[in-house]
Amino acid sequence: MQTDHAVKVLNSLIETTLDSANGYKDAAESIDRADCKTLFAERASRRRELAMQLQQEVRSFGGEPETTQSTLGKAHNKFVEIKNAVTGGSDKAVIDEVERGEDVIKAKFEQALRDDDLPPHAREVLQQAYGSIKSDHDDISRLKHQMH
Repeated sequence: MQTDHAVKVLNSLIETTLDSANGYKDAAESIDRADCKTLFAERASRRRELAMQLQQEVRSFGGEPETTQSTLGKAHNKFVEIKNAVTGGSDKAVIDEVERGEDVIKAKFEQALRDDDLPPHAREVLQQAYGSIKSDHDDISRLKHQMH
């Protein structure tokens, strides 16, 4: 039973991590600042790598890992694409949206880490992943505040 629960939690985090990777990819394509293009492309790659690590963890529990982003994430990406087309998608707006996405993924990992039903190994994997998520979140928050 604990294994099924771990697979469910991990798969939810995989979807969110893939949402984040796609959000970073879209942000890299939407922003004019060269330094941010590079930063966001690197973050997209790191998030895809993190998703692969989580997928491997799901397999270690005998589960079938998620391979696509969430339906909500896809809808959000489409909304941002339309909004940027209408408003012109300023660099500030792109960075604000990236920070909002960072808030979402950070909160989701924090919630998972509070789950007392997760097996110790899954918790260790999530704790390591959370370190990366929190660091990225804090970097983007600093970037946003530099622009305001």
